Amino acid sequence: MSEKTNDSANPVLTFEGKKYLINELSHEIKESIKLLQIAETQLKMHQDTLKLLSISRNSCVNQLREKLENLE
Repeated sequence: MSEKTNDSANPVLTFEGKKYLINELSHEIKESIKLLQIAETQLKMHQDTLKLLSISRNSCVNQLREKLENLE
């Protein structure tokens, strides 16, 4: 799903290869679009959080490795 704006008064939704004028869609469909946008935003946020956690975990592993090497 992508939303392209030809001009700000006539935004266009491209969904599964078809284009729709958003202003001509029903309120129910517009609400579905908003919910999908929210879900996509939340997914991106959680993907970014997972990346940060992975980086943090790798840093902890490296610190542990260094500390254990100092014991030898």
